[in-house]
Amino acid sequence: MSAYWAVLALAIATSMGGQTLLKAGAGAPDFLAQLLDYRTIIGLCVYGGSAILYIIALRRIPMSVALPCTAISYVAAMLIGHYAFGEPIGPMHLGAMVLICAGVVLLAAA
Repeated sequence: MSAYWAVLALAIATSMGGQTLLKAGAGAPDFLAQLLDYRTIIGLCVYGGSAILYIIALRRIPMSVALPCTAISYVAAMLIGHYAFGEPIGPMHLGAMVLICAGVVLLAAA
């Protein structure tokens, strides 16, 4: 079963990679340019690949556990947003990050 947990972790990581590429493509001057930006196109492909990995993980991990575990992506998104795009992180963000991490750990251990 641990291989399925590794696949779930890879699905979450690739999802974040795809989301990061989508954000990078969002700097285009208009919506059509954004859709045609190479970062958006690659991001959509990577994001789709993460969905396939998630489907594989669901073969052995209950959805009631797997889906909440993807909440760790909120923490990753906050960190990527801060370090890659200069988005601020305040005390409320940090508190939320601690709560999300604790919830994911508790759920995964159940």
